[in-house]
Amino acid sequence: MAERTYRIHVAAELSGVRVELIRAWERRYGVLTPKRTASGYRVYTDRDVALLRRLKQLTEEGVSISEAATMLPQLLTELDAVPRPVEVSPTSVRAWMDDVLKAAEALDQARVSRVLDEVLSALSPLKAYDEVLVPLQREVGERWHAGGFSVAQEHLVTQEVRARLISLLHAAPDKGRRRVVLACFPEEQHELGLLGTALRMRHAGLSVTLLGQRTPAVEVGRVARQLGANMVGLSAVTDPGAEAFEETLARIQEDLPEGVPIWVGGPVARRYRTVCERRGVHVFEEGDDWPRLLEA
Repeated sequence: MAERTYRIHVAAELSGVRVELIRAWERRYGVLTPKRTASGYRVYTDRDVALLRRLKQLTEEGVSISEAATMLPQLLTELDAVPRPVEVSPTSVRAWMDDVLKAAEALDQARVSRVLDEVLSALSPLKAYDEVLVPLQREVGERWHAGGFSVAQEHLVTQEVRARLISLLHAAPDKGRRRVVLACFPEEQHELGLLGTALRMRHAGLSVTLLGQRTPAVEVGRVARQLGANMVGLSAVTDPGAEAFEETLARIQEDLPEGVPIWVGGPVARRYRTVCERRGVHVFEEGDDWPRLLEA
């Protein structure tokens, strides 16, 4: 599995070290040797970010950066000694999911909770979300639609997944310079996708204000304007009809400063793609649009 990397401005926001300072430390003291993309951009690993945080801590404690640079072998040894999240395999993912599904069939909520806690203890937040929670929730939904799961069984798993996502969000960094406001459409109650988006954005170095379910359009626009948001993200799973969908977008756009982009995700956004295009709203396609969204 490919190692996760970050562009320099994201590494700066995650570590708390200014971009200019990162470049100066690299140039003068050789504390990092970032990889470069095919386009020539510096990219930093989680290990690089952790090292930047440690160097920042030392300089704040009065150690000069030149002295800290001489401690690099020791610092890297310390970082490498910290246990890292295990690599998830298809076999372990399937085993976790099967355990949860069997527990849901038996209405054993305590067992569902124990398995999900095991997932979160074994994997990093984004791996847990991408490789276990998302496919699990998708399979639960498919079983419910096919009549294999009752409403109670679907709700039991969904509530436990939602609780874990809320916990991961509370622990995620949220100090980026760029502000994003995320909300569901006014009558929308499905928010798991929005919670996952918030988690990804916070770990990418963005500061996220999450308004959640059933947020009135006027509130989305007002909050985004008041906070000086750089972007607004919306989730649309339940179809309100083309007219109501466009009215919501228009109402939010009325309150936003010119140039603030709106992204809409979910099946309804894809259904009304022509409406979005007419209003200059971006339709989010899961997976493919993450790089474009995070760089917007």
